Amino acid sequence: MIPTRFLHGDAARARFGAPVERLAEALTRSDPLADAVAASFARAPRGEGFRQLDRALERGIASISGADESLRALLADAERTPVWVDPARLERGARFFLRSGLFGGIVLGAESLVLGYASPGGNKPLVWTGTLEERAARRVGETARFVEAVTQPGQLARSGAGFAITLKVRVMHAEVRRLIHASGRFDVSAWGEPINQHDMAATILLFSVAVLDGLEKLGLRVSREDADDFVHLWAYIAHLMGVEPSLVAHDAAEGRHLAAMIAATQGPPDDDSRALTRAFLEAGLRAARSPEERKLAERRLVVGRLVCRALLGDSLADALDVPRTPFAPVMPALRVAVGAAQRALHVLPKNAAFDAYAARIGERYWHDAVRLALRGQDASFRPPERLRRVG
Repeated sequence: MIPTRFLHGDAARARFGAPVERLAEALTRSDPLADAVAASFARAPRGEGFRQLDRALERGIASISGADESLRALLADAERTPVWVDPARLERGARFFLRSGLFGGIVLGAESLVLGYASPGGNKPLVWTGTLEERAARRVGETARFVEAVTQPGQLARSGAGFAITLKVRVMHAEVRRLIHASGRFDVSAWGEPINQHDMAATILLFSVAVLDGLEKLGLRVSREDADDFVHLWAYIAHLMGVEPSLVAHDAAEGRHLAAMIAATQGPPDDDSRALTRAFLEAGLRAARSPEERKLAERRLVVGRLVCRALLGDSLADALDVPRTPFAPVMPALRVAVGAAQRALHVLPKNAAFDAYAARIGERYWHDAVRLALRGQDASFRPPERLRRVG
């Protein structure tokens, strides 16, 4: 049975054809390899499973005597690099994102993440775990650390931090699924499997094509080569994350086509969407520890709401209860200024040294963003021990 959250099926089939059926069916499937690992961790002494995962990622599965076969199978699958992966394109895709620097961070936060909250089906695991509403700053910091890790040169190699963190996030998702199913209260007939293949694929698109579209909304022109390399990077991350191959886009055009299918079959934002969006935008206020931090957070909140509305559009922003601000006329001027600056740079000859410098600035931006969000603590990527609510 296709979950009831899948809407406008007939219209979508008329527009997109047979792939719509595969997209609908993906709501009923999760990630068997990671789910088996989560089940084995549940049988082990508390915390031992995730300690085994840490050791296996750091030293290799062979270093762990008696490791569960499910963990061996998961790592073997992740370590099997698909034949279509081009390491040079992975590097170019990562460097493109790093060169976007602050703009990439703005788009990821003010558009990509919020679009995920807007999904009335995909947002339910976040609501049930309470990780955003109750620990907003921590959740945002861990997301920033994940993005930082997977976009650093070479860090998606087997020994890299990007590889390890992606596998930790994948197992964390599986543990969240296990907890939700164990509650016996999640309405699968309405929402599908928690963190299902449909929503996993949609999340990859939010981190790839939605970022590309957002950068262009800010006034940046993205070349087709850069766009396709960036999507190629996230296609490999999708493989590591356990997304089925048939749901992975390999270039920007394919990604936008898949995103359009998802948008055409999704319902409008619900109360959970609005609560999550508010928690995200106000995360800085909740984390403020002094009057000075609170004043800074209040200024950032005004800017965040302004940019969020500009990137989402007034209709969706209104549906998410993102307040209007009196500074809206600033955005068109910003787009013009950003576009003009980029065109001025394009007049200069292609300069590898300049590109490398821009990438280093981007690396520094993400390092600082993670440090500030996590307040110097490490990102553990551990699942919650219990659900916030079960119905």
